[in-house]
Parts: sequence; structure tokens; C-alpha cells
Amino acid sequence: MLADDDDPSALNQQVSQLVEQGKYQEAMPIAKRAVQVAKRARGPEHPETADALNDLGFLYKKTGDYAKAEPLYQEALRIRQKVLGPEHPDTAESLNNLAVLHHVMGEYAKAEPLYQEALRIRQKVLGSEHPDTVESLTNLASLYHAMSEYAKAEPLLQQVLRIRQKISGPEHPDTVTDLNNLAALYWSMGAYAKAEPLYREALRIRQKVLGREHLDTATSLNNLGELYNILGE
Repeated sequence: MLADDDDPSALNQQVSQLVEQGKYQEAMPIAKRAVQVAKRARGPEHPETADALNDLGFLYKKTGDYAKAEPLYQEALRIRQKVLGPEHPDTAESLNNLAVLHHVMGEYAKAEPLYQEALRIRQKVLGSEHPDTVESLTNLASLYHAMSEYAKAEPLLQQVLRIRQKISGPEHPDTVTDLNNLAALYWSMGAYAKAEPLYREALRIRQKVLGREHLDTATSLNNLGELYNILGE
């Protein structure tokens, strides 16, 4: 039996707990050790090794060290494709993570096919309404928004909103986020008449659920106020 400090599962769990707390710098040396231990104890192509590589890549991404994050994400993806298969949910996760990295680096042409493949796998394996599928839809839409490919982003965000309203409910905080995302897209398109009711609904929900003095409610008020300034109202 491996001791805790030589158990890749325990180390990965410790990293995950620190990540949840936002303690990225504190998690970094443990994540590095987790990679070393996993390679030694499990082997260089074991799923737990891929998990450890993925976690370390995530930490480098969160701390802005993209050059170190990329090869770790690529290696985790390679292992998962080989060991788990090309359509395993963890493989889709790796595709998505690498796509997010390219997205934040502004490498949109590299991010797009990775997002598309992650979405395809998740729709096939997990279903159209699974939270991970919704994440992929949202991420791809965000990329298209950044690329000014508004006609491609719009149906994706509309689909996300429909799923969220159905699964999470019409007044869930995630639903409000999706309302705002679609409204922001219409704002970018200059389709202010389409943005207004979405911003108004987001404001209504936040006033009801969070209260009139909550910071998110103030953000919704500000969004609507800026829109009315543009409209001259």
C-alpha cells in the first residue's frame, strides 16, 4: 500500500481541493509531485497520470503560464485518446481544456476544431442536455462571438438557454448567465431590440432571487442602463 504522499490518487484529490479553494500557487508543487508519482507508480500512460498532467496544466493556465500548460494538456489528451478511447468523456474533457487554452491565447483557429470535437463526443456519449454538453455549446459560442462569427454563435446560445431553462429552471443563476450571454451577443450584433428583453429578464430574476442591492443585480441594472443610453431612451 502506498503512503499518502506516494499515492497519486490522494495527491490528485489534494490538488483538486486546493483548486476549489482558489489556492493555485499552493497546489502547484503538489500537482508537480502528483505527475512524478503517477508516472512512477502507475506508468507513463495510465489514466491517473493523464489526470495529474491535466491538473498541472490547469494550474499553469490559471497562473498565466500558457507555454507550460500546453504540452501538459497535449500529453493528457494523447494518453486519454490511446488508453480510454477517442470518444471517452475524459478525452472530451482534454479536448475542451486544450481548446480553452488556445482560446485564451487568442489562437482561435486552433481552438475551434477542438471545441467542435469535444461537443460532438459529449452530444453522442453524454446526451444533448448533459452539463458538459452545455459547457461545450457555451464555449464554442463564446469563441464564435470573439471571432465576430455572430451567425454561428446565436443558435448555440439559444440552444444553451433552452436547455438551461428546462433543466435548471427559468430563475436559476446559470439561466441568468445564459440570458446575459445571448443579450451580449445581440449587443455586439447591434440587435438592441433583441438584447433589451433578455437584459430585462435577467434583471427581474436577480432582483427577485438575489435582492435589489446585490452586486449582480447592480450589474444587470448597469447593462440595461447602458443599452437605454444607446437607444436614447
